Amino acid sequence: MAARPVSLFELLRARAEVHLRAETAADLTAREALLDAAMGTGRTRKSSEAIRRGRLPASGLSLVAESEDGALVGTVRLWNVAAGVRDGAPVAALLLGPLAVLPGFEGLGIGASLMRRAVAEAAFRGHKAIVLVGDAPYYERFGFCAEHAAGLVMPGPFERHRLLGLELERGALRQAAGLIVPTGRESAAGDLAAAA
Repeated sequence: MAARPVSLFELLRARAEVHLRAETAADLTAREALLDAAMGTGRTRKSSEAIRRGRLPASGLSLVAESEDGALVGTVRLWNVAAGVRDGAPVAALLLGPLAVLPGFEGLGIGASLMRRAVAEAAFRGHKAIVLVGDAPYYERFGFCAEHAAGLVMPGPFERHRLLGLELERGALRQAAGLIVPTGRESAAGDLAAAA
């Protein structure tokens, strides 16, 4: 007996529902496990991590994707930074990352949904610019480009072509030059749980 063809409607209906929401303190253990699974334990040695270490994420800018059974399947956070200086003054911006999707859930648009929501939320909250280290072909579709981060450097090794910027306000990163440094609230023991 031949297998019955499956309609597109049935495939879409069978696909797990995923919704985005703000990260909570209860998500911290699952988020760390997701990051380890998606990025490996070496993720903590990256230059971006040096900026995030000991800091709290920007207020209201920690998002997760949750499956219909309550499993965390995606995460993104944004962090307050100074993206170099311009005319002697620090340039206020956000550092995005890490963006991660649980292995087995890639290719479903979860990462793209988290990115769009994070960028929209940052703009809604009045932030002017976002920087990140990542693959240009992926992030260009959200408006990021290397040109906006051309004068900036990370506090440690990084690949120049992977340092990208997005201006939420036109000209926000124009002539910004120098080191990207953290400016967000410092964390104390237990603060990360409270901040989420």
